[in-house]
Amino acid sequence: MSIPIKPNCIATAIGSFPHPEASPALDIVFASLPDAPLWPQLPRRGLYEQMEIQYSEGMPCAKIDAEKGRMHFETGGDYSEEFASFYETYLAAAEAGSGEGDFSALAISQAFSQGLHAFEERLKAGGKRYPYLKVQTTGPCSFALTITDENKRAIFYQEEFRDMIVKALSMKCRWQIQRFQRYAERMICFIDEPILSAFGSSTYIAVKREEVVAMVAEQVQAVHAEDAVAGVHCCGNTDWTMLIDAGVDLINLDAFSYGETIALYPDAMRRFLESGGLIAWGIVPTSQAVREQTPEGLLERFGTLVDLLAAKTSMPKDLILSQSLVTPSCGTGSLSVADAERVFALLKELSLLARARFSLDEE
Repeated sequence: MSIPIKPNCIATAIGSFPHPEASPALDIVFASLPDAPLWPQLPRRGLYEQMEIQYSEGMPCAKIDAEKGRMHFETGGDYSEEFASFYETYLAAAEAGSGEGDFSALAISQAFSQGLHAFEERLKAGGKRYPYLKVQTTGPCSFALTITDENKRAIFYQEEFRDMIVKALSMKCRWQIQRFQRYAERMICFIDEPILSAFGSSTYIAVKREEVVAMVAEQVQAVHAEDAVAGVHCCGNTDWTMLIDAGVDLINLDAFSYGETIALYPDAMRRFLESGGLIAWGIVPTSQAVREQTPEGLLERFGTLVDLLAAKTSMPKDLILSQSLVTPSCGTGSLSVADAERVFALLKELSLLARARFSLDEE
């Protein structure tokens, strides 16, 4: 990270919300995340706002079948001209300086995200500059292992397409960062990789560690090219050293269910924290378990996890806390609106309690 930051347990979130329209979701965003708001993904609006499809706009050979409710890549024909045009556009943009490349060929239109464009309108109307703003994309591994070719084989296993997807998603990151930079002191871009929780399972036995690291690293480098903080969200257990090796600045995990797992890698986590690495603790559950939680109980769980990591890494607890954020454990898109609202009410209160309990001031 070019400039180490100390977020001191401020709150931000993962992208998805259960609302069918942007306005009520944005009301929650700005009320609950005053230091690090984000644009809401709204999967209940329809096919175009699903997790992978939302980021497919502009990718060569991408075919969306509204009737069947799915997308795939057409790989059987001659796609050389389409790929050549894409790479020409990519290289022209990527070789420009920070903030100067034109990534609009991979822009996210209003048809694919009402939330992003409504968020921008709120920011314009508010006339305020925030400490942080958060944007997000689906990560390249999750995208390429979920979306298939015309024969229903994961596109990950076709190297040409895999490389294109990494570069297209990198362009999506840079386009978003540039678009919102004027409204924030510092931008945060999450790369959402839920599929990494299945890494090493029999389903993905052919996926090599070095491939995962290289794909994530390329997208992280794209975020860094715009001087933004690169985070990776994984809502299950995984080998957290893969993300450290990929050069991420921030690890976001489901700390409610898997918070102890990062302490299993004490040497790597010590190096990560010593270099200014950040942890976004997904401490508020995004399941029906949220109905039984209290801010005080979540704070106790959070404190226990920080104590464990401090003991295992021999790092000062105060340093870990200063390099921490708090989030929901995952997106809230699959919850009821009432449960999602409870998630964010608890999150806001937890952040306030943590900063008061541990005497933290936002930098």
